[in-house]
Amino acid sequence: MANSSEVLFFFLTAYIDSGVLVYLYFTVVLFLYILIIVSNVLLITVICVNRSLHEPMYLFLCSLFVNELYGSSGLFPFLLVQILSHLHSVAAPFCFLQIFIVHTYRAIEFLNLAVMSYDRYLAICYPLQYNARMTPKRITVLIAVSWLYPFMVVSFSMSLIPVVLCRNQINKVYCDMHSLVKLACSDTVMSNIYGLIATFSTIFISLLLILYSYTKILVVCFSGSKQTRQKAVNTCTPHLASILNFSCGGSFEVSQSRFDMSFLPNVLRIFLSLYFLTAQPLFNPMMYGLKMSKIRNICKSLITNVKH
Repeated sequence: MANSSEVLFFFLTAYIDSGVLVYLYFTVVLFLYILIIVSNVLLITVICVNRSLHEPMYLFLCSLFVNELYGSSGLFPFLLVQILSHLHSVAAPFCFLQIFIVHTYRAIEFLNLAVMSYDRYLAICYPLQYNARMTPKRITVLIAVSWLYPFMVVSFSMSLIPVVLCRNQINKVYCDMHSLVKLACSDTVMSNIYGLIATFSTIFISLLLILYSYTKILVVCFSGSKQTRQKAVNTCTPHLASILNFSCGGSFEVSQSRFDMSFLPNVLRIFLSLYFLTAQPLFNPMMYGLKMSKIRNICKSLITNVKH
């Protein structure tokens, strides 16, 4: 990891001078962060408190919602401070902490979505064997691997960040590992190679598992009854929408990190770089809260009880 005696602060150069609009941006970001916290905490509480939701699908959802809180908390408080700042500087330790949170969040999200697709595959393709296969022990192992593996991979990846950095200007609105590696004076081949291996071992393998699971689900749907198809649509639609949303956001971020996107307006580049960190924590609780009938009905009953 970079020696803090070499670089004490990093300056984020992607921020633009907003004038009086800075307070509007601050208010919007604060509102979004509060909305993310309230919606995700509400659904986590609903799942934990109601025993009828202590099923594999909802436990995996709970893990997903916890990750949304984790990822957004690594970004939004930082954004709120930087929006009101005139220097847009960040101390090196906080920059490294944010890099760790952002990259583990992304990996955990993909692994959680992959585990959820595997769960849906078992439920739809092997309904009679589902309870025997998706045991409490297996659920615990899948959730633990989804969290611990990214922590180990990202920790090792950060240990390969070059020791000596020649510059301290990051052309983004938050700290990012690839942007930091580009500031190095020394050779970055090993860091780049391991970065690709880490990406393949988390994101691409997760996407392959998702693709395999949904291929099998489609085969069963086309050959099964109308009831089977309806069950698949009801349980898989929010999950597929979540995968598509996050994959698009991740693609925007990778494109900006790896390719020259200077031809795009600065505001658009900022939006695209923030999309996968802001849209998913907002999208998931609303999508699952509206589409999953059990969660929707329990939330309705809670609201009704509060009114009375």
